[in-house]
Amino acid sequence: MMSTSTPHRLARTASRYVARRRRAPALHPDGVNCSAVLTVAGSAHRAWGVPLLDEPGTYRVTARWSRALGLPESLPDGFGLALRVEDAAGPGRPWDLLLTTSGSGRLLRHVPLPRRRPLAGPYGTLTAYRVGRRTCWLAALPRAPHRAVRGGLRAVQEHLLDTEVVLDLCVAARGQPWRPVAALTVTPVLPWTGTSLGYDPYRCSVPGLRPTARLRSLREGAYGGSRDGRR
Repeated sequence: MMSTSTPHRLARTASRYVARRRRAPALHPDGVNCSAVLTVAGSAHRAWGVPLLDEPGTYRVTARWSRALGLPESLPDGFGLALRVEDAAGPGRPWDLLLTTSGSGRLLRHVPLPRRRPLAGPYGTLTAYRVGRRTCWLAALPRAPHRAVRGGLRAVQEHLLDTEVVLDLCVAARGQPWRPVAALTVTPVLPWTGTSLGYDPYRCSVPGLRPTARLRSLREGAYGGSRDGRR
């Protein structure tokens, strides 16, 4: 049953208003989709207790970069990076992971931060994950800063056309450093579309790797209000 908590109602009301005014989704209205490959090196002695992270493998990924609030490109905005990892939980069972621009220190790495340069810093999960028996956070850290990419989604698209972008997918428990578990490599096959696949990290999860429910009610309220406003 959908939550009716105060944060849920406030998020639903605010996003309904924004979506009605702009006649577009309240959050992440525009995006750039591209293909990628996730390569998992595997871990010794099943360190994470999660098959996806412990066993070597290569997976096809559809990635979507977007601007969270859809502000003019001259202004900083929170950038989102959504990943759909095909067959991560078995044939026909994808894994969805939602990341947003965040800080790099241990205090700010869980905080969404607006940015002018979308590929110059980390992307992190806003909610914690249960990783095996531990509570952790996930992040994607660019191996190169790509500081020349500045502005909006068009700049990201143009950069990806001729430059390989690799991000390390990392996991960290509270107060612990990031530990890389896989590499995300954007491929030359780039199906540019702005349409979202309807990423849902609660519905598309894998055994032993699930988001906690801390922000679920807020997210359901925001996206439900956005759909109401567009109607």
